[in-house]
Amino acid sequence: MKKAAKLLFCLNLLILTVLAFKVLTVRLMEIKEEGRLISTQSDNVKAEPAAEDSQKKKVALTFDDGPDPEYTKKLLDGLKERDVKATFFLLGKQVALYPDVVKKMHKEGHVIGNHSYDHVNLATLSATDAENQIKKTNELLHQITGEYPEYLRPPFGNEPKESASAKDMITVLWNVDPLDWCCGSSSKIVSKVVKDVEENDIILLHDASESSVKAALAIVDQLKKDGYEFVTVEEILFE
Repeated sequence: MKKAAKLLFCLNLLILTVLAFKVLTVRLMEIKEEGRLISTQSDNVKAEPAAEDSQKKKVALTFDDGPDPEYTKKLLDGLKERDVKATFFLLGKQVALYPDVVKKMHKEGHVIGNHSYDHVNLATLSATDAENQIKKTNELLHQITGEYPEYLRPPFGNEPKESASAKDMITVLWNVDPLDWCCGSSSKIVSKVVKDVEENDIILLHDASESSVKAALAIVDQLKKDGYEFVTVEEILFE
């Protein structure tokens, strides 16, 4: 009798073990299937870029000493093709000679600033002469564009000692200067700018030579690849 009871107990234990194994096997298969589904769904979902990755670094291109009847037009066409806006600091004597280039510049949305009339060191002039250099250029630009310039870049970076017009304007200097005016190699100009530039820098170039214009457009192409966005000086100064 005891043997029969013991045999029956072992049989029941075996049955329970088999049932438990089956339940465990089924549950493991369910978990595996759920995991496969989750994995498949995650593979089909593209990761959203981080907010900081979508923010481009800002940099401003500025050009002095124009407008030039040949090279400024080439530069403007190249910037338009690349959807880039720049800031031009113009000489009054050049503005008087080539108003159509100034009109084109203004129409295409570039910012126009004052670079004096004759490219002289304003700091060495009398208050009257310095005022004339700035005011005369302002009046010419107003006649052509209908607007007075807000920004002044004094030649050599030297502000006038006294000038009512200068006091009403914002002086804009620069952070990166590849000395393109004395370098005939566009590749060297590009290399120096790309090596030195940082976010929120203002780059100084000129638009009166083939090498400078070629370098400027190459700089745009390279820095865009490097994650930079080109803006006008006002966005660097006030944003």
